Amino acid sequence: MWKKWLGKLGGVEDKSHLYQTLDENRIPKHIAIIMDGNGRWAQKRGLPRALGHRAGAETLREIVRFSSDIGVGALTAYAFSTENWKRPPEEVNLLMKLIAEYLDGNMEEMHQNNVQIRFIGKTEELTDLLRHKIEKAQTRTANNTGLVLNLAVNYGARTEITRAVQIIAGQVRDGIIKPEDITENTVHQHLYSADLPDPDLLIRPSGDLRISNFLLWQCAYTEFWFTEINWPDFTPELLVQAIVDFQNRERRFGGLKK
Repeated sequence: MWKKWLGKLGGVEDKSHLYQTLDENRIPKHIAIIMDGNGRWAQKRGLPRALGHRAGAETLREIVRFSSDIGVGALTAYAFSTENWKRPPEEVNLLMKLIAEYLDGNMEEMHQNNVQIRFIGKTEELTDLLRHKIEKAQTRTANNTGLVLNLAVNYGARTEITRAVQIIAGQVRDGIIKPEDITENTVHQHLYSADLPDPDLLIRPSGDLRISNFLLWQCAYTEFWFTEINWPDFTPELLVQAIVDFQNRERRFGGLKK
């Protein structure tokens, strides 16, 4: 289905050979994206940071459409971290408003395209209005069987792991399990993403080379792909480049080449 994009994406028409190198049988099951660089994108253009965040939301819409079309199983997008509360209140309020607007403007289209919307993070700390919209989106798309769009909002990996440990400790206290019965799988089953495969590929735009407290447990053997391009300028063509690069890597998971 990705071939339908060749004629309409900017800059792709003369680079169709890139798409021809994409192995449709080896599309990553789970892609994680740190949507970074919205503010820098706006600053370079002399625009308010708010417009950078709005442009980033539009980019996410396009990447979700394309990911769904090429058969990606799950897409986890880092939208708002537990550390982002340190930003100016007006920017935090804008980001929360944009998440609500994103759901209002895209939920029905994603539902029609068989996308299942999920949220991970401490959503209980969000406003009543946003929590209502999140619940509505998750309920509306719960039975869809296509791409899982996993939006990380008020998310931090250390918080996620701490939460899992607390749940397991409570089970030990209550005699449900014994300490010696705790395995890596026990921890995995108490993470927000327990029923999803670990990310095959993590993409970070904007030039920063760090993971920023994102999916620390799940990314133990994830392949990383970085670009200097800021998130609002990220395109399906760049996603194809990342996937092709991923497909050309040898993943050994600590073992030796076969």
